[in-house]
Amino acid sequence: MIERKKYLDKLISRKKNGLVKVITGIRRCGKSYLLFNIYKDYLKSIGVEEDCIICLALDDDENIRYRNPLELGKYIRSVTSDESKEYYVFLDEIQKVVTIQNPYVEGVEDKISFVDVVLGLMKRENIDVYVSGSNSKMLSSDILTEFRGRGDEIRVNPLSFAEFYNAFEGDKRDAWQEYYTYGGLPLVLAKKGHEEKAKYLSTLFDTIYLSDIMDRNSLAHEKNLLDDILNLISSSIGSLTNANKIANTFKSERQISVSHATISKYLDYLIDSFLIYSASRYDVKGRKYIGSPYKYYFSDVGLRNARLNFRQQEENHIMENIIYNELCIRDFNVDVGIVEYCYKDAEKKSKRAYLEIDFIANKGSKKYYVQSALTVADEEKREQEIRSLKRVGDSFKKIVVVKDNIIPWHDDDGILYIGIEQFLLDENAMDM
Repeated sequence: MIERKKYLDKLISRKKNGLVKVITGIRRCGKSYLLFNIYKDYLKSIGVEEDCIICLALDDDENIRYRNPLELGKYIRSVTSDESKEYYVFLDEIQKVVTIQNPYVEGVEDKISFVDVVLGLMKRENIDVYVSGSNSKMLSSDILTEFRGRGDEIRVNPLSFAEFYNAFEGDKRDAWQEYYTYGGLPLVLAKKGHEEKAKYLSTLFDTIYLSDIMDRNSLAHEKNLLDDILNLISSSIGSLTNANKIANTFKSERQISVSHATISKYLDYLIDSFLIYSASRYDVKGRKYIGSPYKYYFSDVGLRNARLNFRQQEENHIMENIIYNELCIRDFNVDVGIVEYCYKDAEKKSKRAYLEIDFIANKGSKKYYVQSALTVADEEKREQEIRSLKRVGDSFKKIVVVKDNIIPWHDDDGILYIGIEQFLLDENAMDM
């Protein structure tokens, strides 16, 4: 069993807190296993009886009846009827529950959804509710409003490198090569050899993720466009882009005319499914968000690589994606940093330029500036990587993460240099 202590601890700390625990994340990242196995085993270890843990997987064809919210509510109440017992209710893939017209109301529109069921269950003091879902539509502002502030999200990610390495049979360098190639979906560890792993990821991409996105958004006749957008995003992770730029690429390189509004909508579909993340740009000195363009990263680099048939294995871009994901896993809010500076050119004319910081990671009062670099082996390359960091002008921690397995060190500007493996395996390393 892969230990997912970070998420187990979050569930334990939120147990019986009066809120519905909403576990989100991309499909096949381990949400169901976390609830139905890891957390269930924990509850049993502290004395909760088996029949007081109600597990219902709504993506299972045996449970399709309960995709009707009225049937779902009726069933849960029937198995939690003993008021002398404390019940824990796990509803997996809750987005499968459809919204229906209230059959008891005629003449006006009165919809019933899973939100109504959950709010009804939460009125029972002896029921603790946990729901999981694979798209963010279930956490839209409208639904959060309907939850009346009683929703508590726990985002589950594919395996971090630390989780992956703990379950991997081999040394750190081999683990890193496997991880940046095949990613952190838990079942990848059970596959043998490149062919088996590649086939699993490619099949998963087409039959699960793409099918879900197309079905949910009625894109049966738009698969080619979705494929094209995915291919562009996959090929340019870590590069600044937006809907307008993608539309121009289609027009100039493929002679395809697609509106930027359509492309923007499709990008939102990919983000809603947790397949990709978008990172906004932040002006460090101006202390404001700049807006478009954005950077896009895959929630799992193995899926990104499989999408490209493992043809574009640029370790620098993949490493940047992994660092972004790791910072998100550590519960940081992550932006792309921009530092503006002025200088005079050879003709003594004032010029303005912008330097990029790969990531600004914020959590509470903590802030870190993080730069991803394959190497800083020579002085020219090192100076190139830290130009933006040296112009920030504040005292928050500045870090350069390199591919090489190095002993961490600080330069005269206080910038920390650390190898990727130590950065990913030791959460305290950022504070060296």
